[in-house]
Amino acid sequence: MDGSASAIGATANRAPARQRLHDVDAVRGFALLGIFVVNITFMASGYPGNLVPDPAFSSLFDDLARDVSAVFVDMKFYVLFSFLFGYSFTLQMASAERAGAAFGPRMLRRIAGLFILGALHTVFLYGGDILMTYAVVCLALLGMRRVRDRTALRVAGLLYGIVLLSLLTSGLLVDSSAFLPTQAEALANGEQATAAMLGGWGDVIGHNLSGLPLLVLQSATFQGPTALAMFLLGMVAGRRRLLAGVRGHEPVLRRIQWIGFPVGIAGGVVYTLGGGNGETLAVAVSAATAPLLTAAYVATLLRMMHSPRLAFVRPALAPAGRIALTNYLGQSLLGLLIFSGVGLGLAGSVSPMGTTGLALLIFAVQLAVSAWWLRRQRYGPAEWALRWVTNGERPGMARTGTPGGY
Repeated sequence: MDGSASAIGATANRAPARQRLHDVDAVRGFALLGIFVVNITFMASGYPGNLVPDPAFSSLFDDLARDVSAVFVDMKFYVLFSFLFGYSFTLQMASAERAGAAFGPRMLRRIAGLFILGALHTVFLYGGDILMTYAVVCLALLGMRRVRDRTALRVAGLLYGIVLLSLLTSGLLVDSSAFLPTQAEALANGEQATAAMLGGWGDVIGHNLSGLPLLVLQSATFQGPTALAMFLLGMVAGRRRLLAGVRGHEPVLRRIQWIGFPVGIAGGVVYTLGGGNGETLAVAVSAATAPLLTAAYVATLLRMMHSPRLAFVRPALAPAGRIALTNYLGQSLLGLLIFSGVGLGLAGSVSPMGTTGLALLIFAVQLAVSAWWLRRQRYGPAEWALRWVTNGERPGMARTGTPGGY
């Protein structure tokens, strides 16, 4: 860790506890927005899940909306969300220590609760769930919680290197056309998936469950190892409290911006022009460069939040990030009600630009509702239920005094 990074953590003890949590929560809220911008495209149509654009939306503006998302959003916020999961893992450890509770059994209960929530989410709301993957991978994180920082960083680098190497090897040596559907087959599959989304509960559940084999395969080969690598990085950052003493003027933040933006955007352009998720080599380029763009986003956000003119960003984002689990599930519920046949039945009817605009609108509402809710309650509904499972006792919901954090 260089001198600038040390400077970030050195003042941690002097930073107010509430500000420390609000910085982390605000970054998590920002990640929540990026996750939703990606997820809503899969909620709105069956074509993206089959790696083809909806032929009903092929105008210049539609292609531009897809390309902008591919360059600046796709694959960027998953790594951030995973990093923050690892960071919050250290906060869970500190919470257990303060309560005098054994951390292992407590965390195992939390993992079980998270897995159950993920399973219900997958079946009834959205087939692209990440909670089950996080729960399984967190078992490995739990087992590694006592490793030294250097070991954690080495394992994280090794895991990410293996992921990149496997993507490069597959892209260079494996003919994907031998096992992937043809363009015509993918379009037909996309049409069938959209029709299923427009059906009743049975069709929607069947559509969600039909994606489970691919979900498991992605989790085992890409999302799982990537998540564990980011969990470990987040755990090390949490131990060193790198987000605790940020003041916004640290030179390391500017260096991250100067490196992350050009390299990350260039990688996003190559990923987009190279075929996006449909081409393994393009995915490899994105996987290699997306963390740099993500880091640049975070550095920019931290500088904004600690700027006198833009300090309002932190209290705007933090409430949504503090109840991120509730908001994540709420986004899927709203997607179901808007796009599926269970609700308004708009699947296949909203353009790529329209889905992005809708995601921004829904997130703006979530910001307001989250702030309103937390003025009255200590936890979001999902956080309250998960905390009950974790601690083995029913927590108080109404806000009294300073609200509990983690």
